[in-house]
Amino acid sequence: MTEAAIITRVSDSLQDIDAAAWNALLALQHHPTPFMRHEYLAALEASGSATPRTGWTPRFLTLWRGDDLVAACPLYLKSHSYGEYVFDWAWANAHAEHGLPYYPKALVAVPFTPVPGTRLMARDALARAALVRVLHVWCENEGVSSLHVLFAADEDLEACAQAGLLLRQTVQFHWTNRAPTLGTGVSSLPPEGALAAVGSAPGGGSVAPTLGPGVSSLPPEGTLAAVGSVPGGGSVAYRDFDDFLSRLAQDKRKKIRQERRRVQDAGVTFRWLRGTDIQARDWDFFYRCYERTYLEHGNPPYLTRDFFQRMAEHMPEAWLLFIAERQGQPIASSLIAVSAYPSSAGGQNHSELVAYGRYWGALERVDCLHFEACYYQPLQWCIAHGVLRFEGGAQGEHKMARALLPVPTHSAHWLAHPAFADAVDRYLQRETAGMEQYLEHLQARSPLRTHA
Repeated sequence: MTEAAIITRVSDSLQDIDAAAWNALLALQHHPTPFMRHEYLAALEASGSATPRTGWTPRFLTLWRGDDLVAACPLYLKSHSYGEYVFDWAWANAHAEHGLPYYPKALVAVPFTPVPGTRLMARDALARAALVRVLHVWCENEGVSSLHVLFAADEDLEACAQAGLLLRQTVQFHWTNRAPTLGTGVSSLPPEGALAAVGSAPGGGSVAPTLGPGVSSLPPEGTLAAVGSVPGGGSVAYRDFDDFLSRLAQDKRKKIRQERRRVQDAGVTFRWLRGTDIQARDWDFFYRCYERTYLEHGNPPYLTRDFFQRMAEHMPEAWLLFIAERQGQPIASSLIAVSAYPSSAGGQNHSELVAYGRYWGALERVDCLHFEACYYQPLQWCIAHGVLRFEGGAQGEHKMARALLPVPTHSAHWLAHPAFADAVDRYLQRETAGMEQYLEHLQARSPLRTHA
């Protein structure tokens, strides 16, 4: 593919880009997720959730060969670093201390959505490399301080690294529907107290720990080889929740049963709804819970009620809602996303379901209700419906006690100022060294039984 044949377009609204062409390109990727669909990104914009007013100025970048879309990415100019989940506050502060502006910066990401997957959609490696080069040139022409590609897939990272971007690793906790054998590639968090190497957010809050190099990222959806196997060969899914518990260490198994019993003894029951079975009143109740969670922490919610209305209208099949009730009245809810893609250009089978923990909230306080709504109910559903993987979202070492194991997630970064680029490069090298110690620490703390 010659770049001379490529036409570059930058759009300030996703509505200017054909939805069918965007989604068709996404379906060709190795790591598609529902959050990169045209409907999802367009809803963020149209609902007022990700707009210039909220600090997200859209600049969707597309490469065309004639009428064919050959590469594309969601690009935003950011006036802050909120809603990203890869923390660069220390970098922004360092720029400010030297009298240099850090904002606006350029961001290739899905707003408010720390889910790993494809970010640089392309028909092939050459188109992806061209997309990275165009991004670089665009950032230089716009005079932005930096470019950040967040929660990227392996093929995105390879293209970014070849273009000279700096790579960084963070960690999430994911559950897999398999027998509990830990592979050599399982990664983990650093030991407590190692956060000094990572930096902090404004106000002194700690930020997400990160991982060192040499750790592979998420497998394509449906790649069972990455899920693990048991002696004798072949992956084995859990038969039911009790089977899952039986594979845990005794203390973890006992703790989960105690936590579930507390919720049950409080008179709380659950029901779940999926897709078009989620009625408007259910979405209304969920939003009350979701909004309450943010307001209790002194912040308005990132997403508007209109965003979820658009999800109900345009992507209902992607959502699973759990509602907790007591004495016949709803008191809490959690919302899970579900994805399944039939195939990819690389021949990967994506037919297995993958679930993503997203949002929760409660109108009443019940001991251990959060764990039940956000982990135990979704995991029980995943087992019953043959879901391959449940991704628990950003941060949270407490998830490991519930058999969500640490996996690396990745980002790529370019900084315009040579001195700051060099400083960040050295910073990431130091950060990486501490993360390898982290790996050994958590690998020794696996909640899973290693022997029958």
